[in-house]
Amino acid sequence: MYHRFNENKYPSTNIKIDIFKKQLELIEKNNIEYYDPAKFDDEYYIPKKDHKILITIDDAFLSFYENAWPILKKKKIPFILFVSTEPIGKLGYMNWEQIKEVSSYDFAYIGNHSHTHEYLLNFSHKEFEKDIRNSIELFKDKLGYNPIFFSYPFGEYNLRQTQYIKNNFKYGFGQHSGVIDSTKNRFELPRFPINEKYGDLERFKFIIKLFPIPYKNIYPEDKFISKKQNPPTIKINFFDEQKYIKNINCFSNEGNEWRNPIMEFEKNSLEINFREKFTFRRGRVNCSVQDANIWRWLGIQMSVEVN
Repeated sequence: MYHRFNENKYPSTNIKIDIFKKQLELIEKNNIEYYDPAKFDDEYYIPKKDHKILITIDDAFLSFYENAWPILKKKKIPFILFVSTEPIGKLGYMNWEQIKEVSSYDFAYIGNHSHTHEYLLNFSHKEFEKDIRNSIELFKDKLGYNPIFFSYPFGEYNLRQTQYIKNNFKYGFGQHSGVIDSTKNRFELPRFPINEKYGDLERFKFIIKLFPIPYKNIYPEDKFISKKQNPPTIKINFFDEQKYIKNINCFSNEGNEWRNPIMEFEKNSLEINFREKFTFRRGRVNCSVQDANIWRWLGIQMSVEVN
């Protein structure tokens, strides 16, 4: 997941264009194919030895159009550009003509990223629905259709919001790190955020070779954690054939510091408890495990009530 390209005064959302080019070179050198979003339904499950890269870009900043789009266009690399409809045409953002131009190419896909790009968890549900309806109406007016892909602003949502997105889109993307496979909730799909801090080439080499950690289900189903639920208990149910799974190692940002949580297995069910409350708005748990000669990864993000 990318945002800005060569906007160096925004390091938390920016990637330098020379680094972006080198990242694409690494994908090519490792003979990894790009994922065509048109085949999402047919290839939702990616076999163990056939993983692919899906590039997504959030916000439709003008720097994408000026700096990254020419590269992707020349190489015909598939991607999804997630657009929030209210900022379109404003300073620093693409306009509708540019978005139409990009969408006219058969390897370029447009996604819905809400209307306002506000912190939607602060909205009442009626306000949330109105925001999404406004974006849908604008897409239909400007492009003639509403995209089938949606990404949550800031990667944050609650269960009622994901259920509404489910009724209006085919797929929803978050901002928690991880690898997509058939066991992932198609309205809470993971993505690895790439920026100046988390986009260095050594990390990039690592993440493009990662495989998913499959699971039956994760609890709590609602990823919004109220003050009374903080700290939560997370339970992950795995499959019987996952013989390697008890070697899993997890880290959490509880207490605003990365540390190992308390992990207990009962058969193939993992219970994760935390010593401290989550003090930041986004609570994260990242898990990895080695399976033979490959590494697998699972990221969980919770939106935490902290005010």
